Amino acid sequence: VQLVESGGGLVEHGGSLRLSCETSGFRFGDRAIGWFRQLPGKEREGRKRVSCIQNNDGKAFYKDYLEGRFTTFSDSSKNTVYLQMSRLKPEDTAVYYCALHIACENTPGYWGQGTQVTVSS
Repeated sequence: VQLVESGGGLVEHGGSLRLSCETSGFRFGDRAIGWFRQLPGKEREGRKRVSCIQNNDGKAFYKDYLEGRFTTFSDSSKNTVYLQMSRLKPEDTAVYYCALHIACENTPGYWGQGTQVTVSS
């Protein structure tokens, strides 16, 4: 199993970014992909999930505090899941990880290496 994130970078307050999570090694349509973030100074255990999408039906879940600013969607032809982030705030600065779940209600079993997102004030 492999998950590879890309698309992170430096963006201004109010800007947008799209993260990608390219996956391989499992049946894409049978699993769920979660997006997590690890805020500066936090340990791995402090990673918080911001979204999750079930690839079999496209149903997605989000944390309420995101206020609708993030959207996750998948492209089964590319085995890739995306996280579209808009109206970014400095407090969104974090390392973002995608992770493989059997289903969104389960804990993830595999993680990508992460991609840094920095939002300037």
